[in-house]
Amino acid sequence: MKLVFATGNKGKLREAREILADLAEVVAPSELGIFDDVAETGSTLKENSILKARGYRELCGMDCFADDTGLEVDALGGAPGVHAARYAQDIARRDGLSLPPDHDFSANIDTLLSELSKCPGAPRTARFRSVVTLLLDGEEHFFEGTLKGRIAQARSGSGGFGYDPVFIADEYPDRSVAELPEEVKNAISHRGKALRAMAQWIKENICVNQ
Repeated sequence: MKLVFATGNKGKLREAREILADLAEVVAPSELGIFDDVAETGSTLKENSILKARGYRELCGMDCFADDTGLEVDALGGAPGVHAARYAQDIARRDGLSLPPDHDFSANIDTLLSELSKCPGAPRTARFRSVVTLLLDGEEHFFEGTLKGRIAQARSGSGGFGYDPVFIADEYPDRSVAELPEEVKNAISHRGKALRAMAQWIKENICVNQ
């Protein structure tokens, strides 16, 4: 079975290939000559993952899966949430400042730490949450994963991507996710949990029927 993973992120692609290695050949849209973007206009993680799965299914003409991930910080009322990738832009618009580039995670981290500095004494508890949509034979299936932790006072580590340098997982409270070896991060990650749930579903519902 061949599945298109609707992503251009090499780290995500590598993680998915490792988890699905015995079940499916995972390919990126770019490997099929598709470089179009699908607009993520949904108001929830599930809506965005559906939009991406449907969009790339139409572009590639193949069974497809997509994920969307959000960071929910309790002290900020669950923000940035579904807007995690453009949080700095959202706050800049709110405050009437010039807009940083989209998906600028250095700016996003600066903004997150700045917003949290306005909440002294508040708990810094947070969670990453991922929703994966698998579009297989015209039917949609959904899988979720969560990684609980807290937001650090400052960056540490150079691994991972996104908010990893300021996220401290409950399982490893003495270091940021960006300081964890990749195999350790993948074992506890929100996306990894969702992908493993998808892999288990494929084993139980597809492989046994082949």
